[in-house]
Amino acid sequence: MSLIRFLRDNAPFLAAGALLSFGSSFGQTFFISVFAGDIRAAFDLSHGAWGGIYTLGTTASALVMIWAGGLTDRFRARALGPAAMALLALGCLGMAVLPGGWAVALPLVIFVLRFAGQGMMTHISVVAMARWFAAGRGKALSIASMGVALGQAVLPVVFVAGLAVADWRLLWAAAAGLSLAAMPLALWLLRRERTPQSIAQHSQSLGMEGRHWTRNAAVTHWLFWMLVPALLGPPAWGTALFFQQVHLAELKPWSLGQWVALMPLFTAATIGANLVTGAALDRFGTARLMPWLMAPWTVAFLVLSQADGLGMAALGLAIAGIGGGVQAVLPGAFWAEFYGTRHIGAIKSAAAAVMVFGTAIGPGVSGLLIDRGIGFPDQMLGIAAYLGGAGLLLAWGVRRAARLLPVAGAARRAA
Repeated sequence: MSLIRFLRDNAPFLAAGALLSFGSSFGQTFFISVFAGDIRAAFDLSHGAWGGIYTLGTTASALVMIWAGGLTDRFRARALGPAAMALLALGCLGMAVLPGGWAVALPLVIFVLRFAGQGMMTHISVVAMARWFAAGRGKALSIASMGVALGQAVLPVVFVAGLAVADWRLLWAAAAGLSLAAMPLALWLLRRERTPQSIAQHSQSLGMEGRHWTRNAAVTHWLFWMLVPALLGPPAWGTALFFQQVHLAELKPWSLGQWVALMPLFTAATIGANLVTGAALDRFGTARLMPWLMAPWTVAFLVLSQADGLGMAALGLAIAGIGGGVQAVLPGAFWAEFYGTRHIGAIKSAAAAVMVFGTAIGPGVSGLLIDRGIGFPDQMLGIAAYLGGAGLLLAWGVRRAARLLPVAGAARRAA
C-alpha cells in the first residue's frame, strides 16, 4: 500500500496519534526547559536544585506509569486520551499560578506535567498505533510520532519569542488553554477504534516463542534487562541536552535564541528518520534494525561536545534528530513484535517507566555536575561512551533473542 493511500484510508486514526503526541509537548523537557531561567529565578534555585526538583517529579511520574500505563489494556484511547489532556492542562495552570515562595510544591507540578504529557499521552499514542496496525505498524508509528517532532520545532521558537513580550506565567496559562482547546478534536478523532480488541489479539501479533507475553513474564526475561541501558540512555541524556540548553548557551558561542532557531533542523531530521525508519520497519522488522538504535545518539554527542560554532551545533542536532526519529518508531514496534500485542499496554508501561525514569536521571545528574564545575560540554564525552556501550549490549541481546521469534522458528524448522 502506498503512503498516500495509507494516509487517506487511516487519516482519523493517524491524526489522533499525532495529536496526542503533539499535545504531549507541554510536558516534554524541550518545552519546560525554555522557562528554566525564569523558574530558577522565580523560585531562587541553583542548577542542581532545579535539576533535583525535576528529577524528583519525573521519578514519581515514572513510578506511577508502571501502574497507569497498563490502563491502555483495559480502557480505550478515546477515554484515556482526553483525560490525560485535561490533566496536562491542570499541570500547565499549576505552573502559571504557583507562587515563588512555594518551591516545595514545584515537584508536584513537575510530576503532573511529566506524567500526563511525556508519560501518558505519548504512551497512549504509541500503544494505539501498535495495537491498531499490524502490516503498517511502522508507518503508523512514524506518522503519529511526528506530532512531538512538530511540537519540538514550533513551540520552543514561539514561546521563546513570547518571553520577549509576555510574562512567563502567562505563557503557561496559554499552554493550559491550548491543551483544553484540543480536547474536543481528540474526542472526535478517537470516537471509534480502528480494530476491535478481539482482532488485536489475533495470532498474527504473537511474540517470541509464539505466545503473548504478560508484563511479569517480559520483565523477568533476560532480554528486557539487556535493553534497559539503551532504554535509559536517549531519554536521560537527550533530555539533559535540552534541559541544559540555557546553560549550554552560556558556555558555547551561541545565544539561546540561535540554538532554539536550530530546532526546525532537528525536527526535519527527526521527521525524515521517522519516515525512513517506518518504511524500513515494515520491510525488515525490528530484529534487524534495533541493533543500530544507539549509533546516531553516540555520534551526536561526540559532535556536540566539540562544537565550536553554530555549524557544528547544527550538524550535531541534525544527527540527534535522526536518533530521535529512530527512537520514536523502533521501540514501540519492538514490544509488539517480540512480546505480542495482547498485553502490550502493560509491557510498554514498564518500558515507558524506565524511559521516564531516564528523563529524571539526566537533568539531576547533569545539574549536580554543573554545580561541581563540570560543564555539560565536558559531560558529553562520557555520555557518548555510555550510549556506545549500551548500543553494543542491545545489539547482542536482540540478535540472540531474534531466534525465538515465530518467523525465525519457522525458518529453522523449514531448514
